[in-house]
Amino acid sequence: MKQTADVVIAGGGCMGCSVAWHLAQRGITNVVLIEREAQLGTGSTGKNAGGFRHQFSNSANIQLSIESITLMKHFEAIVGSPIDFHQHGYLFLLSTSANVETFRTNVALQQQHGVDVRFVSHDDARELSPGLDLTGVKAATYCPADGVADPNGVTMGFAKAAQAKGVEIIRDCEVTGATLQGHRVAEVRTSNGVISTPIFINAGGPWAKSIGRFLGVDVPVEPERRHIFIASPPGGGSWDDAQNAGRVPTSKILVIDFESTFYFHREGGGLLFGMGDPTEQPGFDITVRWDFLPKVIEVAIQRLPALADAAVSHAWAGLYEMTPDHNPIIGPSNDVEGFYTIAGFSGHGFQHSPAAGRILADVIAGIDPKFDLTPFELDRFTNRSTTGEGNIV
Repeated sequence: MKQTADVVIAGGGCMGCSVAWHLAQRGITNVVLIEREAQLGTGSTGKNAGGFRHQFSNSANIQLSIESITLMKHFEAIVGSPIDFHQHGYLFLLSTSANVETFRTNVALQQQHGVDVRFVSHDDARELSPGLDLTGVKAATYCPADGVADPNGVTMGFAKAAQAKGVEIIRDCEVTGATLQGHRVAEVRTSNGVISTPIFINAGGPWAKSIGRFLGVDVPVEPERRHIFIASPPGGGSWDDAQNAGRVPTSKILVIDFESTFYFHREGGGLLFGMGDPTEQPGFDITVRWDFLPKVIEVAIQRLPALADAAVSHAWAGLYEMTPDHNPIIGPSNDVEGFYTIAGFSGHGFQHSPAAGRILADVIAGIDPKFDLTPFELDRFTNRSTTGEGNIV
């Protein structure tokens, strides 16, 4: 491991690897990325559902989506590695008048950014996603440019391309502290030794708060457990088998029942689904709560009756990295020179990692990122009120 570096990055998920690659693209290659696990992308990156969407309520997040999805669409040509990428759309189901009105405002904002998003009829929704029960649904929105991609492929693609340009990636190594010289970053301490550096990037995801504490900086990110389940049809086999025709979608369209946060999409021959638990308390526990599954199924069968007699073949839990306003933190600390954070994406980090990494790399390289980072500044929580992001699943 190098003893000196121009930049040290803590965290080898999609954010850390994206920043590393974008820095290397700008000629900053004396970079060390530290990942405490044996493999990259095993934290939140490796446990998410892989969705990407333009349907956000905040203009800044829509802009991140447009840039990120464009890069993912052309990932192999730009970065050099193929990834799974399916633009089969997101379908939001709305069951309250208040949310319908909110989404009218959101759709208008998305359309102002040039996004092809629209309200669709019940018949159109059923055609897009066969098997839906739309009882109680007042309206639905659909964006065909939304979809599902491969978090591991994106992360490893960025990592391999960064390494090819000289970035050093250290696995099985934990950041244990940091040293200041005055009010500036001077060293990063790790379980493998000390690295002298003027720039330290916190890409720790759910662990971003603890990394901030090394430098006395409050990074208001809290971990929240989320579950994902995989369902097979009764009797086994695939949902594509003839006897299951019309019961579930054949495409990878991602359907979200907005009020309950229940969502699903096809995953191979199975069906991936999940739902937030409003009683979940912050914490790092990622054991699967099987007692939560009946609550999910109770909601799930109201929207997708095929799940009533499906078999849940396996499940896992991961962590959302939540901020108070559900917007990420991207940029420098005002208290410690050389300390940057890229974390707190509240469930939409994977899909925004290409643009977020580019923007932070530009800031560090002294290049105008051509992006207003005001909604994402670290000090916004103490210095002003925030509007935040409303479309959190």
